[in-house]
Amino acid sequence: MRTVKTLGLLGTGVIGGGWAARALHYGIDVIAADVKPEMEEWIRGAVDNAAPALDRLTFAPLPPKGKLTFTTDLHEMAAKADFIQENIPEIVELKQRVLADISRTAPADVIIASSTSGIMPTDLQRDMVAPERLLVGHPFNPVYLLPLCELVGGKQTSAATIEAARVFYTYIGMHALHVRHEVPGHLTDRLQEALWREILHMVNDGVATTGELDESIIYGPGLRWAAMGTNMIYHLAGGQPGMRHMLAQFGPCLKWPWTKLEAPELTEQLIDRMVEGTQAQAAGRSIRELERLRDDYLVAIQQVLRQYDIGAGSTLKAIETRLYEEAAKSVPAPVEGQPLRKDLVVRPEWVDYNGHMSDFRYPQVFGDAMDALYRKVGIDDTYRNSGHMYYTVESHLTYGAEAKAGEPLYILTRVIDADDKRLHVFHSLHRRRDDAMVATGEQMHIHVDTAAAKATAVDPAIRDRFAALAKSHAALPLPAAKGRSIGMKKG
Repeated sequence: MRTVKTLGLLGTGVIGGGWAARALHYGIDVIAADVKPEMEEWIRGAVDNAAPALDRLTFAPLPPKGKLTFTTDLHEMAAKADFIQENIPEIVELKQRVLADISRTAPADVIIASSTSGIMPTDLQRDMVAPERLLVGHPFNPVYLLPLCELVGGKQTSAATIEAARVFYTYIGMHALHVRHEVPGHLTDRLQEALWREILHMVNDGVATTGELDESIIYGPGLRWAAMGTNMIYHLAGGQPGMRHMLAQFGPCLKWPWTKLEAPELTEQLIDRMVEGTQAQAAGRSIRELERLRDDYLVAIQQVLRQYDIGAGSTLKAIETRLYEEAAKSVPAPVEGQPLRKDLVVRPEWVDYNGHMSDFRYPQVFGDAMDALYRKVGIDDTYRNSGHMYYTVESHLTYGAEAKAGEPLYILTRVIDADDKRLHVFHSLHRRRDDAMVATGEQMHIHVDTAAAKATAVDPAIRDRFAALAKSHAALPLPAAKGRSIGMKKG
């Protein structure tokens, strides 16, 4: 299978737009194909709407964004794509016909994945050329933020296809879950469907409104599900003995007539109740407004989970690790006599009530600059895991110009001095539009044996790299704020 540089979208819509936004964000070009020419404007709008949330998801350095093109010629897309993601309506006969058609154009080493939420891949393979390269790659809305992608092979799908798809989806920041047996609805939608049926029954029977039922999830199990699934939660519910005790204690409840497996008839009355309930919950907010609200909390949740390396946070942490490693490899060697540079943009959540970048964010961005410096000299996870790292022992900030939300900035970092245990660094933060000095940060770091919690000599190779940078930066004029102290002049 080939390296994926261009993703072809067969059909656009909500799911296609989500695929486009995710792939473009991680540097993959996208050719979107749809028989309706008006879908070009739609998909470009969907990508633009997703961008603010994606831009806030991680601080890791990203590759240049991919290029989006659109065509109404499905065969043009199939001939140019390295990987094809199908997103057309959930009609078996339609999918079979279109997939068979484009399989005659797409080279045999191009994987074709269907986003279908329930159709089995064996049925989709029926009339295809090279059916062994087809699988289901089922995402979840919004595709650009939710990392889960179910991989389901059909009877003719090769193991190489599953593995190559796993590699690609992981590359664009997804958690690729291999569903080992094809079943209607795959895994997740079968679980969601069971909950959905119970919701319809309780609304139909007048037990609760849509809002009350959503609250029963939002304030309870939904919070737990963000990091631990039902099985692990129930394992905890069993106390020290775990799942065995839980089943012994609560297993008999499964015989009680709490739930109804078959869905109720979708009468006009039930439809009206569902519509009225969800409209009341929306409280006049548009779909786009609600999408942005959803995106904001999904970003925040994943960032929190990343701190604990669990659930979707693990997926985010994994792609950040790759992005940092690739960025460190691609950064050109330091120019003699020039400070190191790091570009950034002020995020909306960094702004305080004055409309400017808040005070407590400055140590954060200077910390990011230090991380870039560490990676430059070879201090990475391997080094940290060996039990050694620099700790900040003194820091001094000065503030100059304003920086508002969306303001492009850059940090210049220079090494003032370095020896076996100490590292003296000076950062200056500037606006890109006029080079105005926004802030400076001067820091002293001590190299520490983290297990013993005491200062220790740095690895000689790391020391020599810092010393070389200090020598290179020595020709630069000393910053005016270097060594500055706080005080009020008298008289």
